[in-house]
Amino acid sequence: MVHTQDVFEALADPTRRRIVEELRRGERQVNDIVESMDIHQSGVSRHLRILTEAGFVQVRPDGPRRMYSLRPEPFRALETWLAGYRALWERRLDRLGEALENQRKKGRN
Repeated sequence: MVHTQDVFEALADPTRRRIVEELRRGERQVNDIVESMDIHQSGVSRHLRILTEAGFVQVRPDGPRRMYSLRPEPFRALETWLAGYRALWERRLDRLGEALENQRKKGRN
């Protein structure tokens, strides 16, 4: 189950979203992320900790290195949660489109 408030709080920060985008390219160590984002290592580590605690990121020890990657499960759960809202808005937008089309047709008569 997705705890939506925690999820949105974790992803609300633009730096964390940039880290997620970087990790979409595959497993990275902190220094790789630091170089790609031009942020101090301590800041990247702090954001990675928050993303890990929220369940979005996992850590794999590799000798002296720690490799970070995205976990798919929380993104799937978030997608499932959002799907209900997407269906609601699609129905509403469909009705709006129909109403606009009817008005356009009446304007031509």
